[in-house]
Amino acid sequence: MQKTVKEESEVECIAIKNKWTGDIIFQSTKTTWKEAVEEAVENGAKLRYANLSGANLYKADLFLADLREADLRGANLRYTNLSEADLRDANLRGADLREANLHYADLCDANLSEADLSGADLSEAELSESTLIAAR
Repeated sequence: MQKTVKEESEVECIAIKNKWTGDIIFQSTKTTWKEAVEEAVENGAKLRYANLSGANLYKADLFLADLREADLRGANLRYTNLSEADLRDANLRGADLREANLHYADLCDANLSEADLSGADLSEAELSESTLIAAR
């Protein structure tokens, strides 16, 4: 996860990268991670394997987001709309999910260890095989 600079125009942009290869999954000229990830989701980008660890996605609208196997360790997802999002095998260790909307989210095999789920809406969420060690 890093900001990059386009050489030809000197415009600062955010590049969402694959956590394994470092390849750019989606590039945005937005100025915040929240706006860049929302733009990616709105444009139908598959954020599978995305490195979003530590990202501030406070109050983001990520309805129907494809975040399979994404790295969201320590991310601020407070009040974020993750309704119907695909978070299978995602790493959400230590993420702040307070008051998040996870209605119908697929969290199968997700790592939610040490995550704060206080007040989160987990109604109809799929949590099979998820790790919830020391989660709130």
